[in-house]
Amino acid sequence: MLTHHLQDDDVAAIEAVADELSRRYDTVESTEFQAESRLYADELPRRVRRALHEYRSTEKSGILVVSGLSVDDAALGETPADRRHKPVPSTSLRQDIAFYLIANLLGDPIGWATQQDGFIMHDVYPVQGFEHEQIGWGSEETLTWHTEDAFHPLRTDYLGLMCLRNPDGVETTACDIADVVLDDETREVLSQERFRILPDDAHRIAGGQAGDESARERELRERSRQRVASAMESPEPVAVLFGDPDAPYLRIDPHYMQGVQGEAEQQALDTIGAAIDDAMSGVVLSPGDIVFIDNYRVVHGRKPFRARFDGTDRWLRRLNVARDLRKSREARLAAHTRVIY
Repeated sequence: MLTHHLQDDDVAAIEAVADELSRRYDTVESTEFQAESRLYADELPRRVRRALHEYRSTEKSGILVVSGLSVDDAALGETPADRRHKPVPSTSLRQDIAFYLIANLLGDPIGWATQQDGFIMHDVYPVQGFEHEQIGWGSEETLTWHTEDAFHPLRTDYLGLMCLRNPDGVETTACDIADVVLDDETREVLSQERFRILPDDAHRIAGGQAGDESARERELRERSRQRVASAMESPEPVAVLFGDPDAPYLRIDPHYMQGVQGEAEQQALDTIGAAIDDAMSGVVLSPGDIVFIDNYRVVHGRKPFRARFDGTDRWLRRLNVARDLRKSREARLAAHTRVIY
């Protein structure tokens, strides 16, 4: 795990840029803000840009924690209780902008039409009625470690989580494939395209259809539904380990790989699952901390906790970041948009 603690003058410089942008934009969901964000990211302090560049280009570690940004807990108000809670402007607007700009140093933040109403920046907090679900609104069940959107060929390159509030010190669990010990036979099996991953719950319904939806949106939404339906009925076999045989990448989601494997494949999955459990570590985020997770190297999850639902619970902001937008061009409305159907 790599760490980068922001120096006071770096924090001041980042907050100055965030303040400037917050006077012009009331949300990071603005397409105009998103278009300008890369330019402003280039104005962040060189120490910050160097840390993110080295993390991205050297792949020395799959996890980077950036700490030091300030969060005014009183100004945030209560942790939302409703998953549709999206005030504009956001009570965390300055933190949202700072987070978005830093993420821009890794690539372009993206969203999914099937997740959180197509927003780019997501919320992670407990919601009543979802305590035992394998989604970000859950709490009392362990969020099983996984590759984000493992089934999808356009899955994110990096996952970013920024902590706004974490009074109970809930741990985000993570494991880098570089730390996993496997025997050669299992590694060979896992490197073959013979494993099936089902779509996770967030992608099984491609969202509601707006009355003023364009023909292009309807086309993309229908294509998305067909892709998910096909993946549910007959998921395309993929390799769990891929890339450099000596330093492989990883795609795996055990919860959505149950019951669709052959005996040998399941045995290999059980073996790597035990090895990942043995190598699992984690990070407890404090307000102002950001963790970036390389989604091609690291699986992540969350320890269980007892939510209070009183406005003081854990609250994170989340971004998916793509290194190459062109890979998703046919699944987006236009070159300048960031939502994948």
